[in-house]
Amino acid sequence: MKIIIDMNLSPDWCAVFANHDISALHWSSVGNMRDSDRVIMEWAKQNDYIVFTHDLDFGTLLASTQSNAPSVIQVRTQDTFPDAIANIVIAALSQFEPELKDGALITIDDSRSRVRILPIRRNK
Repeated sequence: MKIIIDMNLSPDWCAVFANHDISALHWSSVGNMRDSDRVIMEWAKQNDYIVFTHDLDFGTLLASTQSNAPSVIQVRTQDTFPDAIANIVIAALSQFEPELKDGALITIDDSRSRVRILPIRRNK
């Protein structure tokens, strides 16, 4: 599993993921900090990375494009620092690893994690 960490999350997440044998890069080490979400999504897709973010726009992009990749992990908590939520993030990665490999949007909040399989279809 390879994760690209969005600019809105701390680079400290790299060490957390490394401690769990998960390869991770912070976007600041890959691209320009002003790059659009679309640029990050395309890079992640081309390089087989999962996007880790606190930004709702990534889920919106997945829905609007009906893309089946890349997978996105979206944290919806007030405190996004590793000290506060590392355990629930790592647990969600473990729980949803097969879905993340196949294409999924994982939403993590303080009390639960949810998964949507890609592509996201609009309800009729």
